[in-house]
Amino acid sequence: MIKVNELKITPQYYPDGTLRLNLPPQGKNAAVEWLFENNEECVTLFFLVNHLKEHGTEKITLYLPYIPNARMDRVKNEDEVFTLKYFAQFINSLGLEKVIVRDAHSNVSLQMIERISSEDIKPKIAALAQKLLTEKDVIFFPDAGSCKRYQKYTDKNVIYGVKERDWKTGKILGLKVEGKVPPSAFNALIVDDISSYGGTFYHAAKKLKTLGAEKIWLYVTHCENSILNGELIKSGLVERIYTTCSIFTAQHPLIEII
Repeated sequence: MIKVNELKITPQYYPDGTLRLNLPPQGKNAAVEWLFENNEECVTLFFLVNHLKEHGTEKITLYLPYIPNARMDRVKNEDEVFTLKYFAQFINSLGLEKVIVRDAHSNVSLQMIERISSEDIKPKIAALAQKLLTEKDVIFFPDAGSCKRYQKYTDKNVIYGVKERDWKTGKILGLKVEGKVPPSAFNALIVDDISSYGGTFYHAAKKLKTLGAEKIWLYVTHCENSILNGELIKSGLVERIYTTCSIFTAQHPLIEII
């Protein structure tokens, strides 16, 4: 979904499938909000930005909470297409005044996209921890990487997981926990940046339950709609899943947009 100065752009199509777009002049400044849903929106954005410039807009800020292609932040083989690199080149070619993102999945994207700034998500995590947890409770990070990334955002007791995988299939077999686990019953808030099917958090919640967790909540900045097809959503292991509006467009009683 793309909005320009809060005006939602609704693409229409000619019989051959090409885009037809309408956007009145927006003045000297324009704020474009792009909540990524599909790759066709890249073409829509290209058309809209050029249209704005031709009609007198001088400064365009792009608000892009979720960075598409951020998972493909490196290539190892010649047949792999470095999609993040080329996406960044596309965004840079638009000549935007500023690009504002949220909790980038890869720091490589922050290095490749020009005039970029990242929203501070510390207030969201701190507010959830304050709302849900007591002194005896914990914040759990699914791996050492997320622990290093987010630990500075909280003064709560922190523990983290180490995934045990079948390296032939990539399947997660289990999880061991590092850090000081409370000696008696406790509650836990799991924190990470992104979820697809929720497999990592399913195994994390199962492990936390065996360690004495009573209530478990999950926060992910970017929650893909595919989580509705995973084990976590129907497992009964988590009380609630909190996410932002970046890419989750479905509805589910367990999931709350914050």
